Amino acid sequence: MFDWIPWSSGSKPPNKDTSKEFKNVSNANDLVAVLDARAAAFPPHLLALTAFLLGGATALGGSYVYVRHFRRILNGEWVTPEMLAKRRWIKGYVTSVGDADNFRLYHTPGIGWRWPLKFRRIPVERADLKNQTIHIRIAGVDAPESGHFGRPSQPHSEDSLAWLKSQVEGKFVYCQLVRKDQYGRIVSVVHLKPRLLPGWLATGRDLSLEMLKAGWASVYEQAGAEYGRSGLEEFLRVQTEAQYIFLPCVVRTKKGMWKHGTKGESPAEYKKRYREAAAAGVPVDNPVSTPVDAQEGGLLRKLFTRILGR
Repeated sequence: MFDWIPWSSGSKPPNKDTSKEFKNVSNANDLVAVLDARAAAFPPHLLALTAFLLGGATALGGSYVYVRHFRRILNGEWVTPEMLAKRRWIKGYVTSVGDADNFRLYHTPGIGWRWPLKFRRIPVERADLKNQTIHIRIAGVDAPESGHFGRPSQPHSEDSLAWLKSQVEGKFVYCQLVRKDQYGRIVSVVHLKPRLLPGWLATGRDLSLEMLKAGWASVYEQAGAEYGRSGLEEFLRVQTEAQYIFLPCVVRTKKGMWKHGTKGESPAEYKKRYREAAAAGVPVDNPVSTPVDAQEGGLLRKLFTRILGR
């Protein structure tokens, strides 16, 4: 019936020396002729089945590559539970910064977004960006709250916002998608773009740690907090370094919002105060502002005060 095929049962391969067919092949035309002859001897229905399977595998592979590396995630609704479970990394362009711990990301998968291979365009008009960006919440940090819904802003909120804008607005960043919060934002571990190597070869600086180093955010320690590969201990260590300079006989506040003292109301305490007041249906009591010197004077200043008798 048919020549032997490898996956058939109950048959054995014919004892045939196929190497002789290729001994007299002297050029490419002869080789093509030999291959054509062998293909003609193959059953047509098996050829059709093989072509169908190869075509299907190619289509599935191409579809996976497109979905994984070239299809845009339009907004937070397009972020699937599978992406979050796998903690997928994506690259994108920051179109705007809302508060000091979140921003809008325009997903830019694949190539073609930057020169010299720029053939894809990032919209710049607000109308064109509608429903086209992912609302990213930076993981592991809490920045001073801006004024919303009639609430007053916290001290240093404008400075913290300005710092974040200088770092990411109008730039490409890498985000590891972690979870979706109660506001529909995608909590993400954010890394800045590496300076020299491409993102698939090197990891840029962790934006959360950079915020803590600069003193414009505090560690977020509420339920569901995420800290990436660094972990909570590293976040707390970096925050402590930003809050204090440790020298013999001197402890002095240092960077960002901490240079004015460390006893102010934290963003978590601020939100808790408004949340509890809303639940009880009572007006919010604003804390009495305390002068910076009264909040936290340096030990060196106290020492001089004692020596001089003031």
